[in-house]
Amino acid sequence: MNRPAHILPVIIFSQFTGASLWFSGNAVILDLQRDWGLSGHSTGYAISAVILGFVAGTLLFAFFNLADRYSPGRVFFISTLAGAFANAALLVVPPGPTSLLLLRFATGFCLAGIYPVGMRIAAGWYDHGLGRALGFLVGALVLGTAFPHLIRASGTELHWQLVVSWVSLLALSGGVAMLVLVPDGPHLPQGSAFDPRALASVFRSRRFRASACGYFGHMWELYTFWAFVPLLLLAYGRSRGIDIDVSLWSFAIIAAGAVACAGGGVLSSRVGSAPVAAALLAVSGACCLLSPLMFDAGLPLFIGFLLLWGFSVSSDSPQFSALNAAYAPREYVGSALTVVNSIGFLITIPSIQLADFLLTRVEPRYLFWMLVPGPILGIWAFRPLLRNRRAELSSPPKGQ
Repeated sequence: MNRPAHILPVIIFSQFTGASLWFSGNAVILDLQRDWGLSGHSTGYAISAVILGFVAGTLLFAFFNLADRYSPGRVFFISTLAGAFANAALLVVPPGPTSLLLLRFATGFCLAGIYPVGMRIAAGWYDHGLGRALGFLVGALVLGTAFPHLIRASGTELHWQLVVSWVSLLALSGGVAMLVLVPDGPHLPQGSAFDPRALASVFRSRRFRASACGYFGHMWELYTFWAFVPLLLLAYGRSRGIDIDVSLWSFAIIAAGAVACAGGGVLSSRVGSAPVAAALLAVSGACCLLSPLMFDAGLPLFIGFLLLWGFSVSSDSPQFSALNAAYAPREYVGSALTVVNSIGFLITIPSIQLADFLLTRVEPRYLFWMLVPGPILGIWAFRPLLRNRRAELSSPPKGQ
């Protein structure tokens, strides 16, 4: 296929910049708590608002089939433009929790036109090798999610207003790059409008049910870990009487998953997506279980442990995505993936809120024990796919 060499790098860059909107608010939440007089629970509420907005946007985009009715590149650009403005509006709205939650919801809504639509744009340029490309794209999303923490770490005197401004400009630059440099590809898949009947039938397939439930277990852990790892670092530093660059290490820990996403895509082409996803979920689950012990470790071991956790907690995402797409009922592929993704993101909200509730009621070292059920139940539900390992090669069967 005659594919221009710049296509994938531009899509990766645009996904990276767009994803930076996810945690822009959380990267400056401590400053907002101080300057806006927000409560200590605003961390959980802010990220939950983003996720609710993302789910609402995903359902609306699917229901009206926007990425098929219009050019995906233009949808991506408009979404990044609106998302950048919603993020930058933090600079001018009246301070307070209502402003924060409404703007984070709006930002999440716009992300529904960035994350899934960017994947669709990539699919339009790949008739073969999409799985490996998705590994790089999800890695870009992970890196983008972590990037606001790196901006915040660039200087302790950096005002939160500059962090928000830079993230907004960065996201907008990615939207412009996608619009100008990436036309619609020759293999752009034609989807269908969301069909509510999919709700009653998508989980009848044993393999799809196994893949989806494994993904749900993964999602119970993922965003809660990302949201609260800065507080875990802060609590460790206070308990040991040492200063930790919380923003810098939060970036490194979350960004570690970006490398693993790309590597996992290469490995899955050799051994299959299911073993890779299960192994990574098991590693992150073990990290949940062992996390209290690490509070007694020295700083190098503690940081190394969190880097391993960050490496494993997100890198199974592209594998679950590939498996869900492979085993979705053929007549409801788009609707089935919309249902599963929406449920997965909704699962993150009670997980985040539970962690937020426990934050002032248990010692910080025990906070992430509440994540353990996710990986355990996910791996247990995933067993049917592990029994059929030979069927889980780089291109899983399209049927049921």
